[in-house]
Parts: sequence; C-alpha cells; structure tokens
Amino acid sequence: MNLFRSAAFALALAFAIPTQAGMPAQPTLKVTTLDGKTFDLAEHRGQWVIVNYWATWCVPCIEEMPDISSFVAAHENVAAIGLAYEDSELEDIKAFLAKHPVVYPIAQVTLDNPPADFDEPRGLPTTWLIDPEGKVAKHIVGPVTAESLEAEIR
Repeated sequence: MNLFRSAAFALALAFAIPTQAGMPAQPTLKVTTLDGKTFDLAEHRGQWVIVNYWATWCVPCIEEMPDISSFVAAHENVAAIGLAYEDSELEDIKAFLAKHPVVYPIAQVTLDNPPADFDEPRGLPTTWLIDPEGKVAKHIVGPVTAESLEAEIR
C-alpha cells in the first residue's frame, strides 16, 4: 500500500461515520483465516476472545502484536483473532506476518466487507474483548498490552 493510500485510509477511519446503530451484545463472527481455516467466535464459548483489528501500516498495531501473542500463549482460557483491516494483497499480509509472527489466527477483512456484527473501527488498533458467554465485555480503541489485557480479563 503506498503512502498516499495509507494516509487516505487512516483519514477515512478517523472520520468514518458508523454504519451500524450499535453492535449486538453477543456478536457473531465467522471468517476464513489466512491459512484457509474457519474461525467461528461461537466455537470459543467458555473462553475469553480478543478480537483485534489492525493493519500492516499501523505502528501501534505492530507494537501490540507481540503482547497479544504472548498473552494468548500464556492463558489457556484466552483465544484471539487478528483482523487485518485493509485492502492489501493477501501475499503482502502473509509476508508481513512472516516478519511479525503471532500465535493466533489472522483473517483479512476489507473496508467494503467488514464483519456484520462488529462496528467499524474508528481508529486502529481496535480491540473487543468477548467474555466466555460470548458477550462484549470491553471495546478498546488504541493499543493494548499484556498488562492491560490481564487487568481487563481478571
């Protein structure tokens, strides 16, 4: 993604008007991950789930990825899904992840086809914490850390 397109995308996110009146308390999410598998939020009942919107050009997103990854690896009752929210080529996202690996699955969602039950991000990174019953427990705009995740999930 070139610099102009990245800047335009960032501005579009910053000034976007939400297309939904609000998320359902118990959202659904079923996406195909970059490795061709299906991630279904409903299959993770009984676990906390971190739903994290990010982009390859987003510096705070890149900085939080190792924290999310280590947090998920250290907690059996926590799963995560990374949603690459950009129109980049799939191979570019895979190349990025080869340099910035994580232990959780990644799916690409685009501006023209965002997940139906999740409000569009007002900025990146954006994270939703879904509790073990499948309900939204917290919405965070901005980076998270292992410590902030620990505090929220306690």
